[in-house]
Amino acid sequence: MAKKNNTPAPIKDIAYYKKKFWKLFFYGLGGFFLFFLLASWGLFGSMPSFEQLENPNSNLATEIISADGVVLGKFYNENRTPIKYTDLPKHLVNALVSTEDERFYEHSGIDGRRTMGAFVKLGTNGGASTLTQQLAKLLFHGEGSKFLPLRIIQKAKEWIIAIQLERHYTKNEIIAMYLNKADFINTAVGIRSASKVYFGKEPRDLAVEEGAMLIGMLTNPSLYNPVRRIEKVQKRRNVVLGQMVRNNFLSESQKKNLETMPIALHFHPESHTDGSATYFREFLREYLKNWAKDHKKPDGSEYDVYSDGLKIYTTIDSRIQLYAEEAVAAHIKNLQEEFFIQSKDNKNAPFVNISDLETNKILKQAMKTSERWRVLKEDDKSDEEIVKSFNVKTKMNVFTWNGDRDTIMTPIDSIRYYKHFLQAGLMSMEPQTGQIKAWVGGINYKHFQYDHVGQGSRQVGSTFKPIVYATAIQQLGKSPCDSIIDGPFMIHKGRHHVTEDWEPKNSDNKYRGMVTLKKALANSINTVSAKLIDQTGPEAVVELAHKLGIKSEIPVQPSIALGAVEISVQDMVAAYSTFANEGVYMKPQFITRIEDKNGTVLYEPTPESHDVLNKDIAFAVIKLLEGVTEGGSGERLRTQGGGNGDKRWTGYPYMFTNPIAGKTGTTQNQSDGWFMGMVPNLVTGVWVGCEDRSARFKSITYGQGATAALPIWGYFMKKCYADEKLTISKEDFKRPDNLSIKVDCWSPTKQKDTTFEQNIDEFN
Repeated sequence: MAKKNNTPAPIKDIAYYKKKFWKLFFYGLGGFFLFFLLASWGLFGSMPSFEQLENPNSNLATEIISADGVVLGKFYNENRTPIKYTDLPKHLVNALVSTEDERFYEHSGIDGRRTMGAFVKLGTNGGASTLTQQLAKLLFHGEGSKFLPLRIIQKAKEWIIAIQLERHYTKNEIIAMYLNKADFINTAVGIRSASKVYFGKEPRDLAVEEGAMLIGMLTNPSLYNPVRRIEKVQKRRNVVLGQMVRNNFLSESQKKNLETMPIALHFHPESHTDGSATYFREFLREYLKNWAKDHKKPDGSEYDVYSDGLKIYTTIDSRIQLYAEEAVAAHIKNLQEEFFIQSKDNKNAPFVNISDLETNKILKQAMKTSERWRVLKEDDKSDEEIVKSFNVKTKMNVFTWNGDRDTIMTPIDSIRYYKHFLQAGLMSMEPQTGQIKAWVGGINYKHFQYDHVGQGSRQVGSTFKPIVYATAIQQLGKSPCDSIIDGPFMIHKGRHHVTEDWEPKNSDNKYRGMVTLKKALANSINTVSAKLIDQTGPEAVVELAHKLGIKSEIPVQPSIALGAVEISVQDMVAAYSTFANEGVYMKPQFITRIEDKNGTVLYEPTPESHDVLNKDIAFAVIKLLEGVTEGGSGERLRTQGGGNGDKRWTGYPYMFTNPIAGKTGTTQNQSDGWFMGMVPNLVTGVWVGCEDRSARFKSITYGQGATAALPIWGYFMKKCYADEKLTISKEDFKRPDNLSIKVDCWSPTKQKDTTFEQNIDEFN
């Protein structure tokens, strides 16, 4: 049996362990660098190319800019509009660096000290991401994975991208890119949107405490949401102010003063359904879809209105637009109150003089075109099941003139409720250029999305009569001073395509005898319009109407002389503008240019025009229309008084003394009220009525154009004239040299006829 060797193993010297340590160290270091090298090569997933680093995916909002430089709204996937570093206030940059990356100007993308600290504390004291790393995450891979191995890979890629960003961009550019990309929630992406949404300001106008609040949100925008957690946000803001003191950007006394200040939000989330010119913006969106198909990028792809950061410069004037919206809201709110009062005892309200069967037919049709019906149909529900659901009470948010209100009602009752609301359409245009200055398509885009300027066409009533008069002046050599008999008149069957004898009546069933054409139009005498179209023939009137830019199909019938024609507000304004522009038609224009995100002009439309009437005829029509406001249905624009025995209708506070050409219009059963008003450099058309023609006022007192539409024009123009920065003319319309048509024929003080101040525009 062998004897055991009890000799102990030799003890390894210190050199052995040193060698082992350095071997492991260099292997680890090599593996570390190999890991980053493989990550940079894209072995663990794609990395941004040089081109992507030079032009990171920006997903920029398209801005809609008014003629006076105001942003009316945006189209976006992310509501983000970039700004340059030079547009950032210094205190905002100081707050950002102090809070998010104190050694930002010292490192090259990675802060070694913070990184080692994070490793030592295993991340328990927060992460070690620099601003550049955070930007890399925002630009190229978003929120990190929760799975540790993947998170380590993402962190490595983030470091590599951060170093590359530092090589490609200056520190100031990185700060600007970061603040432009950061999400501040509540539709605010980027510092400019955040400043506008939360404080209604440009970033350069932010106060120190406001900037500190926004920077404080960056850590966790949902947690520090100022709309919901104002106390928590204020504490976080004060932490940011403390960091600014720590980094010598604020004094202790300044901090103590600022941290006691409450957060004064001016919260206005920017959405497609809120803000100014909402109907116009939707019209513009549809236009841009078609524009993008015809105007491609250099690479052949289409522009994306939601992410390419286009700038759409429009003709809309933000001030005129605001005054138009305020005028519509002020008058319709008042008029709506009377409408509800008149509907109280009507079982078929808001419909007048129709049967229960007809009422149910209207409501059923509305059900079938509703969003609820569409959704339930997609769920394979039967018609019977869907109809039944419309009679089940449910929670909903409804429009009122005093703000949206949460309530409980059946969907069918909500349909009937919304049918009560009076709608309005208003458009203003500069006749010499065709530039549209204001566009109000309805009373509230969020709840009523049908555009009564660009989409809707309604019967125009007596506002069509000036086209008949213009035809008579052009073809027959008539003048405003020529006399004509207002008396019984008939166009017999067979003449002018009439299928049965047509004998128009005046609204009051009375006749005035011999009158001038100026007085006839001022008092909207139906028999005179009928006589004139009989003499010219309806074909000539239709031809002139189309030359004036009216695109609607117009029946070749004498009845069009009284306004039995459906025309849009947009086309009516363009037609009347031709008279104000000395007989030259200008196609309505709403864009001046489109630029890409770099300011390169992509599109500049060329104004379109053509001659329609000579200057003398156009001026003669203007003088006819001036008679309407001097002693006819538009006379209340110049007077103080009137009213209907109601404290809400105690007068007309306009008292205009400057030349105004205009025409009221009221259709049969007062379903539509119109007013077309002109001064030399602004033509405005206003329509008022309900969505359904059967929903209307019972009497002409409130339903006529002089009551329903004219006051909107009056309020609107009062506001425009009160703004001294606007240049709305109060001068006379331009009189042609050597005028060949007699126009100075009526002194309203001598021939004023006040017998028919009401009911003069009713269509028969």
